[in-house]
Amino acid sequence: MRSATLIFAGAIALTVSAARSDDSHMIVQMSRAFHPGEVTILRGEALVFSNRDDFIHQIYVKSDSMSFDSDEQPPGQNVSVSFPANGTFAVRCRIHPRMNLTVHVK
Repeated sequence: MRSATLIFAGAIALTVSAARSDDSHMIVQMSRAFHPGEVTILRGEALVFSNRDDFIHQIYVKSDSMSFDSDEQPPGQNVSVSFPANGTFAVRCRIHPRMNLTVHVK
């Protein structure tokens, strides 16, 4: 009985660990906008950008503490961007300059 309890506790610990390793948040690109338009994440977490439009997008972040510039992102493609530093970051689409996302990293 005791070994069964330990095995069960170990399985739960592995499940919790696996859930924590997927530290990403979904950002949808649709109608020439990021949804949501503002997000708060923890340092080291990633945003996954999902292009749900019928046309291409591109993602870029430029700041003193990080820089990211994606290739053109066709419809249906996901792009993951990690944020390794604390701060507030402006995310844009070079193709659609009015697309704005504010990312707060704690």
